Amino acid sequence: MTLFGFLEFGIKELLETLLIAGALYYLYTWIRGTFAISVFLGLIIIFTVNAVVSVLGLTTINFILMRITDVGILALVILFQPEIRKLLYRIGQNTTLDRFFKTNESDQVIEEVITAVKAMSRVKTGALIVFAKSSALQDLIDVGQKIDAVVSAKLLETIFNKETPLHDGAVVIRDDRIVAASCYLPISQNPNISSVFGTRHRAAVGISETNNVFVLIVSEETGRISVAINGSLTSGLTIQKLRKQMLEQIGKDDTEVEISFSASKEN
Repeated sequence: MTLFGFLEFGIKELLETLLIAGALYYLYTWIRGTFAISVFLGLIIIFTVNAVVSVLGLTTINFILMRITDVGILALVILFQPEIRKLLYRIGQNTTLDRFFKTNESDQVIEEVITAVKAMSRVKTGALIVFAKSSALQDLIDVGQKIDAVVSAKLLETIFNKETPLHDGAVVIRDDRIVAASCYLPISQNPNISSVFGTRHRAAVGISETNNVFVLIVSEETGRISVAINGSLTSGLTIQKLRKQMLEQIGKDDTEVEISFSASKEN
């Protein structure tokens, strides 16, 4: 154990410090970009003022601030109920551990999807494709149109064709098969999503906020290719960048695919 002035700082204290720092960093990344950061700063100010008041011995003001703090904590639980639910859901899923147990999509599935996306992007056919783990999203699949078919580029292009009744909504791919189409996803309420993105993109972000899924979007207006992971939207992907993302997220890392696709920047 090492002494720093009047403090004793050893392995145990170092471990506690790292755990607290990690928890605070995770909390910051969770609320960053939302109005929760302003509320968090407001709480820090209240606690700071309360500490100063306590030191000065202003008991009446201290009593009032303590009561405000007690009520405020309950109000925060109610106010941030959706965010807290999302956080607990992610902790329960444990995305890191899921990588050791998930069933990877085959490279053939990735190739078929990329072929379809490339064709749909060229003619500006809107598409929304969700890659889910085994047994995931069963509630959405149950209310969608069940298909249970082998993944093929032609089938995906047919489903999302504007003339077909299934084009509106999302296709769910699970265990290397198209299990359902015309599935309606929850819309994200994140205020930081750009106004240039429509319902399809907001739905992709919404389902990725609370589920360990990989979502692929083709814009009907521009043909732009986007992906959503863990509530984060990345837009303007080329075919090569999309393929790299898919191999990293749902592909088999130890398998190289010989087929290459030409990459053209989508506007």
